[in-house]
Amino acid sequence: MPDDPSLTSGSAVRQFGKGKKGDALFVEVRCRGAGTLNVVVRPVRMSFPVECSAGKDNTVHNEMAVAGADGAGTVVLTAPPAVRWALTVGHEKPAPVATR
Repeated sequence: MPDDPSLTSGSAVRQFGKGKKGDALFVEVRCRGAGTLNVVVRPVRMSFPVECSAGKDNTVHNEMAVAGADGAGTVVLTAPPAVRWALTVGHEKPAPVATR
């Protein structure tokens, strides 16, 4: 698989801005390389691991529609050296909830 210049490596802290009142917060991570990338989002207390594979991209999309999700914050990514990743963070209207 060719190298992708949109991917970065190592651990990082990224800040994100405030959304509109009532917006949900989404965090999307794409990674490649053998290892686990850990993601922590503050102040909404979202955290999740992303299992990354050598030779294959993996993308995880998480969304939170809770009080405070429309505020500014930080994303902390912790990745082993073999993992390359890209991050997208933003605010949007919450996804509709399926009902039965």
